Amino acid sequence: MFDNWVNMPSRQSIQLGQVQETLLIPLYARAIESRRKRPILEDPKAVEMVEAINWDFRKFGQRERVIACALRTIMFDAWVEEFLQRYPEGTVVEIGAGLNTRFERLDNGRLHWLDLDLPDTVELRQKFFTDTERRTTLAGSVLDPGWMAAVRRCPGPYFFVAEAVLIYLEEPQVKAALAQIAGGFPGVSMAFDTGSRRAVNGGNKDFANRKLAARFAWACDDPKEIEDWNIGLRLVESRTMVDVPEPLRSRLSLPMRTSFRIFRRFFPKLVKAYQLNLFSTHREATVVSTP
Repeated sequence: MFDNWVNMPSRQSIQLGQVQETLLIPLYARAIESRRKRPILEDPKAVEMVEAINWDFRKFGQRERVIACALRTIMFDAWVEEFLQRYPEGTVVEIGAGLNTRFERLDNGRLHWLDLDLPDTVELRQKFFTDTERRTTLAGSVLDPGWMAAVRRCPGPYFFVAEAVLIYLEEPQVKAALAQIAGGFPGVSMAFDTGSRRAVNGGNKDFANRKLAARFAWACDDPKEIEDWNIGLRLVESRTMVDVPEPLRSRLSLPMRTSFRIFRRFFPKLVKAYQLNLFSTHREATVVSTP
């Protein structure tokens, strides 16, 4: 769909680290999905960026991959949107923002937003995005607590979202990152994804087949195990990729909804290999079981 732009001299060449390179996968997925007749999401900014970047995106173009990335994005969007409905002037922190456009999709004109990513990604991001009074880009690692001071200067409460980020870290690093957030922001909510050992191994084989150097590192078979780390986080909700919330199901085709019901019924262990999770430091948080 974007083949006419592949490796054209007029496009911008980029240099990214091994893990940072993977940010191009969801970017391309959102752009491809946006150009379909009935898109799951519409992201004209993603189309603009794919057209501007000199990269061979075709290896990311599997239909299943595009759908999965788009679904994951809108499901995380839904949690952020629920937070903003309760706290319209609160602060959202996107960890590993990449070239995500969640701010553009969800901005209510009142919220505060911080995009955090590594310096090379921020350098690329600044070619397409401009900071404003309510939106700030931070260059740094989630493992370095230095960025947290900038967050505290924004009004609470706070919502942290990390889409396809923590799974690239080793478990001790994930624990340290989550602990400093939970300890530094009382009452915080945080959404991030987890993958089982099976999902991690499968994803790494796929990366190798596509000649991508990045590898997943953190395997989590049950997100409720994170409560046992005793860092103050409680699991509020977990969703698999087929547990699309009711307001979003209307965006799915009938064949897709039917296939999701079949997978949920006959392959429950398989669909739970990868989950999207909402955590909170509120002690009254309770677990909501997925169907």
